[in-house]
Amino acid sequence: MSMAVVGMIAGMALAFAGYFGGFGAFLLVAALGAVGFVVGRFLDGDLEFGDFFRPRERERRR
Repeated sequence: MSMAVVGMIAGMALAFAGYFGGFGAFLLVAALGAVGFVVGRFLDGDLEFGDFFRPRERERRR
């Protein structure tokens, strides 16, 4: 399934939640979608747990 189709399905789910459940349901669906996205990235191996806790390296200016 292409990413465009996945994005369309996610947008439709958020639209239904917002229309039928109000703004609170919209936020709940959006937050759970974000959590599901991160968990999916972990399971695919694209993301590691340490990525959230390692400090970013700063670029030195000359």
